[in-house]
Amino acid sequence: MLAEPISVRHDSMLSDIIRNTENSVTSYEQIAAVDLGSNSFRLQIGRILDDQIYPLDSLKASVRLASGLTTEKMLDTASQQRALATLRRFGERLRGFQPEAVRVVATNTLRVAKNAGKFLPLAEEALGFPIEIIGGREEARLIYIGVAHSLPAVNHKRLVVDIGGGSTEFIIGRKIEPQLMESLYMGCVSYSRRFFPDGKVGKKHFREAELAASQEIETLASRYRRAGWHEAIGSSGTARAIADLLELNHLNPGGIGGITRQGLEKLRASMIRAGSVEATGLVGLSSDRIPVLPGGLAIMCAVFSGLGIEHMSYADGALRLGVLYDLLGRFHHHDMRDSTVLHFMRRYQVDEWQARHVRNTALIILGQLINIDAPEHENDVRFLKWAVNLHEIGISIAHNSYHKHGAYILSNADMPGFSKKDQARLALMVLGQRGKLEKLSALPQSNATWRLIFCLRLAITLHRSRDDQSLPDFRVRYGTGGYQLELPDYWLTSNPLSASVLSDETVAWQRVGSGLRIRYRTLQTAIAA
Repeated sequence: MLAEPISVRHDSMLSDIIRNTENSVTSYEQIAAVDLGSNSFRLQIGRILDDQIYPLDSLKASVRLASGLTTEKMLDTASQQRALATLRRFGERLRGFQPEAVRVVATNTLRVAKNAGKFLPLAEEALGFPIEIIGGREEARLIYIGVAHSLPAVNHKRLVVDIGGGSTEFIIGRKIEPQLMESLYMGCVSYSRRFFPDGKVGKKHFREAELAASQEIETLASRYRRAGWHEAIGSSGTARAIADLLELNHLNPGGIGGITRQGLEKLRASMIRAGSVEATGLVGLSSDRIPVLPGGLAIMCAVFSGLGIEHMSYADGALRLGVLYDLLGRFHHHDMRDSTVLHFMRRYQVDEWQARHVRNTALIILGQLINIDAPEHENDVRFLKWAVNLHEIGISIAHNSYHKHGAYILSNADMPGFSKKDQARLALMVLGQRGKLEKLSALPQSNATWRLIFCLRLAITLHRSRDDQSLPDFRVRYGTGGYQLELPDYWLTSNPLSASVLSDETVAWQRVGSGLRIRYRTLQTAIAA
C-alpha cells in the first residue's frame, strides 16, 4: 500500500531543506580515528575542547599486514586473523561511540590487496564501524594535517616525509595547507621483506634497497626541489625509531636531535658491520621495530640523498591526528569534500546554473520520500548534492556518453577528502543518471543509492529544457509497487518530450525489479485536493 502523498509548495520546502541541511551541527565530546596501516593498527581517541583536540586514549598493535601480502597480492590467512583479533579489541574500546564520531581509514596494503573486498566486511564486523580505503594522496593530505596541528605555527614551507609499512608519503605545505602531495609504493615492511627476508643486513642488499628507493624518489625529486622548503619533518614509526636510535646512541654530530645525514651513515655502517639489527646492540631498539628497521632505514637514506636533506626533525602528529581534525572539520561544515567538489566543478567547467536547479529539485524529491532532517539520512543528502553538482563533468570530454566519462573521472581521479568507497558511490550515481539501469544490477535493491539515483534521474528530466520556467506541482511517493509520480495532465500535454522520457523511465525501473507509475492529475482534481 502506497503511503499518503505529501502536498508541497516548492519554494517554502526548498528554503527549509537548504536551511536544515546547511546549518545543522552535530556536537560530540569525544571522537576517534583508527589507522589500519601496513605495519601497525592504531586507535586514537580525542576530546574536543574549543575546536581543539586533546589526546584521551590510544591503542596500538603491530599487525604487519603487509607481511601477509603474497606475491599474487593476496592477504594470507594469518595476517587476516591478526588483523581481526586487533579490530575486535579496538571495537570493544569504541563501544558507545556514534558512527559519525569515528572514522576508520585503511592504507596501502588494503589498497593493493586483491582480496580486500572479501576481507573488508569481516573487518567491519569485528570493529563495528565502516572502513574507508583511502588513496595515497588522500593519505598524504591527512598526514600533513596531523603533522601541522602537532607543530608550532610558522609561515615557512615544510617538507613532511612519512615512511609507512607499505608506502611513503611526501608532502610540501605551508601552515595547515598541503601544496604538493605524492605517495610512493615503498615501505619499511615491504622493503624489509624484499631485500632483507632473513633479517641479515649485508652491504650488497642494503645498496640494492637504497637504489630501488632512489629510483622511486627520482620521479618527484626535481619537482619538490623546485618547490623548495625551509624545514624537513619526519612522521610515524620509522622516523621516530631512527631519530630515537640516533639520539640515544649519540650518532648525530654535536648532540643534534632528530635525524642527520651523518647519523644515518653511522647507523647504516653499524648495521652492516653487525650483519643484523639485533647484533648491533643499539640502545633503545624495540623488538617490534627490529624486523622492519632495515627496509625503513634504506628508504630514509635514499630520501636524504635524493632530496638533498641534511637534517630532519620528528613530529608526533601523523595520519591519526589528521583524521581527527578532518572529522572535526566536517562537524563544523569545513568538509574537505565540499571543497573538492567545488574544485571539480570549476575544473570541468560545470554549468553551475543548471546544477543548482537540478540540485534544488532533487532535494525536494528526496524530501518527499524520506525525512531528510533525520541524522541517519544526513550522508545521503550530502551524496545527492555532490552527485548533482558533478553529474555533468563528463561533458568536458564529450557530450556523447558523458555519464560514462563522468563516472570514469570520479572512479580514478584524486579527490581529497573522499575515500575510494565514496568515489565509487559517486561514480555509480553519475553513471546511473541516464540510460539503462541494468548496468547497476550489482547494487542490492535495498541499497539507499537507488533512491538517490531516482531523485537524480527525475530532477534531470524535469530540467531537461535548461530554462528557468517554474516546475509543476508534482508529488512523489514510494510503496510496495515502487515509485509513483503525480503530475498535472496539462504539463505533460505541453511538454511531450518530457512525457516521452518519463514513459521510458517507467520501463527502465520495471526492468530492474522496481517500478514507476505516473499519475495524471486534472486541474479539477488538483483544486479538490
